[in-house]
Amino acid sequence: MTGQEQIKDRGQAKEQEQTKRWSGYWDKHAKSYDWQVWYFDKLLFGDSRAWVCRRAVGDVLEVGIGTGLSLQHYPAGVRLTAIDFSPGMREITRRKSAQLNRPVDLRAGNALHLEFPGESFDSIVAAFTLCSVADEWAAVAEMHRVLRPGGLLLLADHIASTWRFARGIEWLLEVTCVPRGAEHFLRRPLSVVQAAGFEIEHSERFKLGIMERLVARKPPADGGAGT
Repeated sequence: MTGQEQIKDRGQAKEQEQTKRWSGYWDKHAKSYDWQVWYFDKLLFGDSRAWVCRRAVGDVLEVGIGTGLSLQHYPAGVRLTAIDFSPGMREITRRKSAQLNRPVDLRAGNALHLEFPGESFDSIVAAFTLCSVADEWAAVAEMHRVLRPGGLLLLADHIASTWRFARGIEWLLEVTCVPRGAEHFLRRPLSVVQAAGFEIEHSERFKLGIMERLVARKPPADGGAGT
């Protein structure tokens, strides 16, 4: 085995170990997650989950669906596929899917390695997902790969604040939260999305710049208008 192969194997082993640890963390919080998010929806997030979901069209992939809080917000005509690496959260999503009569092709999955062929989806939704992945660059690159030309990337997340005092609090939160559950507070998906080759159609920040919502499009193959 070459040195490069050894480095690759070690990196993959480390990633698998992290994924297993963080999956266990979210499993433990699955039953209380909806209550926790209800609080943050009131305080910070607002209608961000509904904001991204109602813009989805066609074949939709939600990356990191968690406990299925988004299910009620999707338009009736979309065909929804969703992934999450937490078995506990997927089980709650399955129950909600049945209760809401909202069909979803729900799978175990990792945002860093989407197990779908290229150009499989018309829309991708990631609501409060990129803050909790090990490598947001790899995740966005995978989203770009599986999105069809002209397709939409719809994001909502908490990011590094525009206010210095708030950023200081976010830094302190990261010191505790990243090792336990990979929850980051100082990221800015906008720059990652642009670097991946998406065209930003709409962006907005609010709550001291802590919250951001994005609509981005993968350029059409022929350079023409999107779907």
